Amino acid sequence: MKDFNYIRASDIGMALAEVGQPATRFLAGGTTQIDLMKCNVERPDRLVDISHLTGLDGIEVTDTVIRIGALAKMSAVADHPDVIAAAPVLSESLWKAASAQLRNMATIGGNVMQRTRCSYFRDPAAYTACNKRVPGSGCAAIGGINRNLAVLGVSDSCIATYPGDFAVALVAFDAQIVLQGDTERRMSVDDFFLLPGSTPDREHPLEPGEMIVAIEIPRSEALARSQYLKVRDRVSYEFAAASAAVGLELDADGVTIRDVRIALGGVATKPWRATAVEETLRGRPLDEETLRTAASLAVEGAQPGGQNDFKITLAPRVIARALMSIGEIA
Repeated sequence: MKDFNYIRASDIGMALAEVGQPATRFLAGGTTQIDLMKCNVERPDRLVDISHLTGLDGIEVTDTVIRIGALAKMSAVADHPDVIAAAPVLSESLWKAASAQLRNMATIGGNVMQRTRCSYFRDPAAYTACNKRVPGSGCAAIGGINRNLAVLGVSDSCIATYPGDFAVALVAFDAQIVLQGDTERRMSVDDFFLLPGSTPDREHPLEPGEMIVAIEIPRSEALARSQYLKVRDRVSYEFAAASAAVGLELDADGVTIRDVRIALGGVATKPWRATAVEETLRGRPLDEETLRTAASLAVEGAQPGGQNDFKITLAPRVIARALMSIGEIA
């Protein structure tokens, strides 16, 4: 690990001023940042510790919105009774991630910002070609071992999978990121994650000197009736082979789908909103055949790499299974 200078920010203003300096990174829970520094993927000159800032770890659930501070711990959000009641998918996506020890340390802001677990990205000593690390160097993953890599949102420059769970739920339910710089600005979580295109090193549209201060999720009936289904090679402490954050609202007849929300994880270069599936299902009856037929639309345009071809079959099944579960027809 490269030597670095440590700065402990006393307030948000100081944190923003310090992080605007070259080769500087934030340090909160440290569960991702320190790990990447140990791998020599991240080599900052300075770390700005924001873990002691006040007012950024709140969890507020009102009649219309859930607001989660960027420094709230994953475990605190997962266990919050009002979050569990109003948005089961948020709680489930968090407690199904990482280990209990990591959830007690990791912050919500850091969780959203976590970087890919692509082995080619995380091993610079063995693989020099990685456009995420060194723009223009190539992508060693293309043509390599790709079982855990993406089939959606890929480009000729990168096929790395976004690894997180919580952000998948956020994308499904139209959450917004609240950013603080010279001024406060907001954007949808979906827009916060950029497709790799020809610039996979640029993962977010953050400006220099900006930080995440909160995430806001509008409440809805579909959010209250939601679920996060995660399929993986082992039961715990494993990233998704495919996952789905889903929510369902039915008409008064209890059969017709009024609203449905769906996003996929584990199969794309960013949390992947399945808008074609949603549009097809609205106004349709809630039955297994309808769900499975519509779910197949989620992988239209997928680009398999050989070993990860199974994700194209798996992802629609995960969507259908999750919807049948919350629709109580499974």
